[in-house]
Amino acid sequence: MKTILMTLILVMMSTEVSAVRSNLADIINGAHRSEEHKARDEYRHPQKTIEFFGTKPTDHVLEMWPGNGWYSEILAPYVKEKGKYTAVTFSVQNLNSDDKRAASWSKTALKFREKMSDSDLYGKVSFTEFEPPSMLKIAKSNSVDAAYIVRVMHIWDQEGFLAKGLKSVYKALKPGGVLAVVQHRGDAVEGIGSSAVEGYLGEQYVIEAAKKAGFKLVASSEINANPKDTKNHPKGVYTLPPMLAMGAKDKERYVEIGESDRMTLKFIKAKK
Repeated sequence: MKTILMTLILVMMSTEVSAVRSNLADIINGAHRSEEHKARDEYRHPQKTIEFFGTKPTDHVLEMWPGNGWYSEILAPYVKEKGKYTAVTFSVQNLNSDDKRAASWSKTALKFREKMSDSDLYGKVSFTEFEPPSMLKIAKSNSVDAAYIVRVMHIWDQEGFLAKGLKSVYKALKPGGVLAVVQHRGDAVEGIGSSAVEGYLGEQYVIEAAKKAGFKLVASSEINANPKDTKNHPKGVYTLPPMLAMGAKDKERYVEIGESDRMTLKFIKAKK
């Protein structure tokens, strides 16, 4: 009798996992995602990445600086029925700033918020802001199951607030919560400053920064690795797709390389 019961439980669990995987695949292939965004799947492997981080439809997922929402288009629908999605954007208060980058970031944040206001598609999205030194609280303490930081750590490092960003995420995560990191990967720990300007960070440097904030590294993956990326491009990662910052110059060569080599790191906020 016990054997039959255990078999039934295992079958039910397997069926549930298969249903979750199928739902995620349907979202990734959904009509709401542009062909341009879908073309990036070849390099960004969203299904494998989300499954590696162990994100579930019941989770409260937080995404730091989601940009134009490439991951948001997948994560928000994935958790909209049973979980929650929080987007932590740039400040929206700098539209008229003399600082052109700050103004551009505010414009990006407002455009993103408008896009994510489609509640039928994305559910009820929560918005907060992260912009040191004043805007540091990104969510209620100990309320988040998984926090995604995707390809933005180099900006934080360049601006001098990588530690503050990681601490803000640490406070928001529940004990046992996951810090999900995907970041352009440099070859060396040395020369971090110049590397950050080009978009790359050393993997060990990122690991040590996360540990200093209180996180524990539990797994790493080569899902998003790209051995073709030599990392010595004229304009760093921005030389490669999708930016192609060199324009027509050597475009075919950079398209052949593809998107940057990336580390994929899973940390947890340890339970006390």
